[in-house]
Amino acid sequence: MSVASRLPKPLLILALGGILIAAVATLKPAPKPAPVPAPAPPKVNVIIAAPGPQTLTVSSQGTVAPRREIDLVAEVSGRVTAVNDRFVDGAFVLAEDPLVTIDPRDYKLALIRAEARVADAEQLLATERGRARQAKREWRDLGNTDANALFLRKPQLAAAEAQLQSARADRDKAKLDLERTRVTIPFDGRIRETLVNLGQYVTPGARVASVYDTSVAEIRLPLTDRQAALVDLPLGFQSQTQKVGPLVTISGVIGGKRHHWQGHITRTDASIDTRSRLYYAVAEISAPFSGGSESGKPPLIVGLFVDAQIRGKELQQVVTVPKEALFKRNHIYTLDKHNRVREKQITLLHTEGGQAWISGNIKAGEAIVVGMQSYLHEGVVVTPTTLKEMVAGS
Repeated sequence: MSVASRLPKPLLILALGGILIAAVATLKPAPKPAPVPAPAPPKVNVIIAAPGPQTLTVSSQGTVAPRREIDLVAEVSGRVTAVNDRFVDGAFVLAEDPLVTIDPRDYKLALIRAEARVADAEQLLATERGRARQAKREWRDLGNTDANALFLRKPQLAAAEAQLQSARADRDKAKLDLERTRVTIPFDGRIRETLVNLGQYVTPGARVASVYDTSVAEIRLPLTDRQAALVDLPLGFQSQTQKVGPLVTISGVIGGKRHHWQGHITRTDASIDTRSRLYYAVAEISAPFSGGSESGKPPLIVGLFVDAQIRGKELQQVVTVPKEALFKRNHIYTLDKHNRVREKQITLLHTEGGQAWISGNIKAGEAIVVGMQSYLHEGVVVTPTTLKEMVAGS
């Protein structure tokens, strides 16, 4: 009897199963590793740089104000006997046009008395001159060359001349007071507010009206340091040698319509605002209140809040990019010839809307990555997709 026949059947079955499993494990072919495909480079949007000269426009805002505004005051006292028909709030008035007339009768009488004193002084002076000549002849007839000043009436003559000068000064003062009964302004202007009326008594120094000059309007425009760097500001203003400053386009809404005016930056404030650290450029607009139906636009209104577009100076090698191309404020990603990502630090010149203007080590034709900066890093290879070519001045 064989050994296999003497073994219990369950044990025999287990032994055969183990032999079968071992044969399958040892005789099966070794697995071959399947090749893993390399991941595709990520796709990024790029624009093609086109550095070139550009003149940027700086935006600001401000409020229209007159260049010159004064409080018109009475220089003499009296009752207001006449007012100009245009002596009302908001009216335009001409230089030297009498706005208010103060009762002149007292000042006419004072002028008459002053002229009489001048006549008396002239008579006294003529008399003293005659007496002085007579005294000189008498002293010469005595045969003595050393004459006494009092005998020759020199002190009396000097007193008469001084009295005449004083009388003439009083007469001139009386004339001036009479002229001052007609209250005028020294420039063409507009009345902001009237403060007296017909029949009212005024004293010297009493405010008559508030008036501003209509020849020039001013607008103070705040600028940051970066904006000031883009504009040729007249920081050292000298009125004798001042050239025409940067062009400014002013726009404002009047009566539901937006209108535009042209002006120039003429000067800056004497110092930087210590709280905001802003520069303040002053734009001037000539003849701002001469609008009307003929010109097709209304005059500027004092107090109007306006927008300003200041023409900047020409800059070289400027690149226009979408704002999405920037990260960390002044960094961009570019691609080399092998489409590897390169990080560059640039100078941010200006931003407006969805665009930014930058300068730096950027060559013409270089690809600049737009967006997805958080998924990229230095040296990674990407697949560029050109959005559009951003050319200078676009």
